[in-house]
Amino acid sequence: MNFRLSVLGILIVFTSCLSKVEVDTIVFNGQIYSLDSVNTTYTAMAIDNGRIVTLGSDDLKNRFLAKEQVNLEGKAVVPGLIDAHSHFYGLGLGTLHVDLVGTESIEEVLKRIEAFRSENSNVDFIYGRGWDQNDWEIKEFPTRYDLDRRFSDLPVVLERVDGHAYWVNSKAIELAGIDSETSTDGGAVVLLNGAPSGILVDGPMRYIDAVLPPPSRDQQIKGLLAAQEICFDYGLTTVSDAGISKEIIQLVDSLQKEGLLKIRMYAMVSNTEADVNYYLSKGPYKTDRLNVSSVKVYGDGALGSRGAALKRPYADAPGHFGAFVTPVDQMRAIAERLIDSDFQMNTHAIGDAANFEVLSIYQDLLSDKEDRRWRIEHAQIVDELDFSLFSKGVIPSVQPTHATSDMYWAEDRLGHERMAGAYAYQTLLAKSGIVALGTDFPVESVNPYYTFYAAVARKDLKGYPDAGFIPEQSLTREQALRGMTEWAAYAQFEENEKGRLLPGFFADFTVLSADLMTASEKELPLIEAEMVFVSGEQVK
Repeated sequence: MNFRLSVLGILIVFTSCLSKVEVDTIVFNGQIYSLDSVNTTYTAMAIDNGRIVTLGSDDLKNRFLAKEQVNLEGKAVVPGLIDAHSHFYGLGLGTLHVDLVGTESIEEVLKRIEAFRSENSNVDFIYGRGWDQNDWEIKEFPTRYDLDRRFSDLPVVLERVDGHAYWVNSKAIELAGIDSETSTDGGAVVLLNGAPSGILVDGPMRYIDAVLPPPSRDQQIKGLLAAQEICFDYGLTTVSDAGISKEIIQLVDSLQKEGLLKIRMYAMVSNTEADVNYYLSKGPYKTDRLNVSSVKVYGDGALGSRGAALKRPYADAPGHFGAFVTPVDQMRAIAERLIDSDFQMNTHAIGDAANFEVLSIYQDLLSDKEDRRWRIEHAQIVDELDFSLFSKGVIPSVQPTHATSDMYWAEDRLGHERMAGAYAYQTLLAKSGIVALGTDFPVESVNPYYTFYAAVARKDLKGYPDAGFIPEQSLTREQALRGMTEWAAYAQFEENEKGRLLPGFFADFTVLSADLMTASEKELPLIEAEMVFVSGEQVK
């Protein structure tokens, strides 16, 4: 009798196992934010073949037969974080050169260069990035003579943190053939006593670019893999590279196909004639990990280097209006080409004059078009009268940490009156229905939890100011999280495959050290990614 009962028990267990659906992975014992229409939370999720099968309670463990089970130990889980505007390749290359982020003086810049050169004695030029004179006690542009006194024997090219100015030495100026008569279309060669000072803003940077030795293919690959490691460490699963060449796009594609690059990328094609012609003739290119369906156009420069195009002069530089990097007629011409294609137009616009001109072009061309999702990258300073030009079809792609970095000097540049339209994320959300959030790294930190904190608290990492910077423009926590996930995915036409945790979506998710939705304000920038999954594969 006991033998018969034992056999019966085995049969019941065997039959039960047969009735279970086999899946690759079940994660359980978590606080999983789905970001569905009401942000339903679950404790468990079943994953198979890189996609989500279903979400529910921990009893999923009894309904599915999983090859692997992951105990989330009560941690918060959010959809894989998306950076809607960054420079992924630039971040990678930066790991191979001099990091000047956070330098507080010219002397500190020089010391970092010396340290780099001592470790790289074979270099025939020095490139660095990240300086910002606004972080120095004397908030003035440096000069080539500051570099010449220690580095006169080889070219030195130092890119400002925003990517819109070079600080170069005399050797680099000589090599590029720059003098006081050099054309300054789309920018400025800053002069000192009638001669180039060593500061080039926007347009004239091209003369330096023309003589810089390009990175080797090995350096390109090394940089891309280094950038991926940094992004995964922070919990990013998709990045948007805001302006990248055909050569690098194709390299990214090949590395993804080899399985070396697992991060997803939304690549904006740089607005060069050759690259735009190539992609417009081919049409958008889309794989599970690479999306090439947009063109990045530069409207103007940056506010920190006084290159942003303003309607009225800078408050701290009377008579200076900034500059259009791409003339308005050329922006309209590329827009007219793109409107007849399947490509998005993503235009960098920081100053109120640039935003007005770009929005006007968009309004003229998009009025009878449906669901084109053309984007304004930055939308930083908007005339209050021009917010009406934003609509459901024009997406503001903004970077909250720009607000908390710029707040110390933005009013000096703009004057009090224009601040009403500055970094106005809640106003932009009301007009467009979504805001896509990013960092613009390496201009700002890659850290997406700084982005979240800046969006909801409007404070710097020291907690300043107490009430927040223009606090009425802060986002709610759910709005900020959607801006870093669902809305960022929508801004790249991928809202039906990622940005939320729903059945059929990619199993891209990030397990956090603390819950973004309930942690104290002070805890937010301290949050870390503890585990990161792309297509169900743990990449951290």
